[in-house]
Amino acid sequence: MAFDLVADHAAIRPAGRVVSGWDETAAGAFVEELFGRHHGEIYAYLLRMVRDPELASDLAQDAFVKAYRNYDTLEKPENARAWLYQIAHRVALDELRRRKIIRFIPWTGEHRGAAPSAEHIAMELRLSGDLARALDKIPERQRAALLLAEVHDLTGLELAAVLGVSHVAARALLTRARESLRQALTVEREADAAEEAATALRVENSGTRQAPHR
Repeated sequence: MAFDLVADHAAIRPAGRVVSGWDETAAGAFVEELFGRHHGEIYAYLLRMVRDPELASDLAQDAFVKAYRNYDTLEKPENARAWLYQIAHRVALDELRRRKIIRFIPWTGEHRGAAPSAEHIAMELRLSGDLARALDKIPERQRAALLLAEVHDLTGLELAAVLGVSHVAARALLTRARESLRQALTVEREADAAEEAATALRVENSGTRQAPHR
């Protein structure tokens, strides 16, 4: 789907609230700029949510269409990134609820922060099996909060805006999400260790039975 966008951004009101009412020229110019700046990260977030490149591409396009149509809901242009993530988040959740599945692709990119958290380090180490299963076992909103904060670097205020909750509630949700992930990863690692031990025992027993008698 191609937007009818214009290159002249003078129609965008510079400061304060975006002018009330839907202005096609201003909306087109603004969303064209957002697309150029943020399409890659919005697509990456949606890909991690739905685990289907073609579907993620369609949903990303849908998110920008919705941004174009809802341009007049943006209160401050400087908050556009969080506003765009909020739209993409809703698009993703609508799709996941429709399909009744929640699946994630572990993150393999780089973090801009100076002090990554334990959860971020786990993602960076590509613990794909353990991490994917652990993420799948924690509540939906907690998974989304972790992805948005740890992978896409949203600030506390931006996270709150995307999730539609207060800053305090967003921080509390992220705290619960981190604890849930730690617990789920522990369970997954213990299960892996038990399976490895069982496999080693089976191999050992098999070798004992097959050893020639002297």
